[in-house]
Amino acid sequence: MMKRALVVDNDFFFMEFLTELLEAREYEVIKAYDGKEGISKLEQEEFDLIFVDMIMPKIDGKQLIRFTRSRFPNAHFPIVALTIIEQMDTLSEIDADYFIAKGPAEKMAKSIEMLMDGIEKNPIPAPSDETVFQPDNMIPRHITSELIQSVNFQQAITESIGMGIIVVDRDARIIITNSLALDIINRSYEEVLNREIISVFPSEERAKVIGSLKRVLLKTELRKTSLFVIINSQKIRLIVSVLRLNGDIVGWVVALCVEPDAPLHSKSNNQMNSV
Repeated sequence: MMKRALVVDNDFFFMEFLTELLEAREYEVIKAYDGKEGISKLEQEEFDLIFVDMIMPKIDGKQLIRFTRSRFPNAHFPIVALTIIEQMDTLSEIDADYFIAKGPAEKMAKSIEMLMDGIEKNPIPAPSDETVFQPDNMIPRHITSELIQSVNFQQAITESIGMGIIVVDRDARIIITNSLALDIINRSYEEVLNREIISVFPSEERAKVIGSLKRVLLKTELRKTSLFVIINSQKIRLIVSVLRLNGDIVGWVVALCVEPDAPLHSKSNNQMNSV
């Protein structure tokens, strides 16, 4: 039976390059061009091998791997992280089985063949096995390092802002959430990623949430709208605004604030007391 590989990468030309190499090894290749599509494929189909690009918009490779490990804890397929040389010193933060640095196709072919030889002999590597494959003569690029630092800085702001933050894509599915938002809605990261925003609210509150999303979308003069909902016996203020990118509306940002007279549940109290 032909093995199946899922490749998640928003680079069309690299996708075709990797597909050709895998098909030559008699893999059926399923393609996903971003992390959201990758999650959908994982939930619908079974795979023997996964390649995941680390740098993708909305849901990146690190998020996708975290989701996969949590949603499929007993899965035995290897996960290959497609990283870049500028990230090689942060591989310990990525829960992949193998790592390969992306570069020019002519330099990567040999490394990918060596990687696949190792995977086909031993899909899940032992601690002593070689798991990092890097094409020769690749030099870190200063501009790429600065871009990664900028992304990390923006993520740190979202995490430290002092209120729950949920970023919602144009299809009303969640693509980013910080830890305080997860505490407020009492859900895990894996439970909400790529789920419809209304699914994290009690059924009796969903009509109000949908109404607020529509309101800021249709009334362009509104910068934001606010409403109150009850979540886990807590009164929560939601502040909903549209998310714009280069002048285009690409989704929403939902901020969640617990009203002062409504205590957080125990998990959130512990976190607040530790600040």
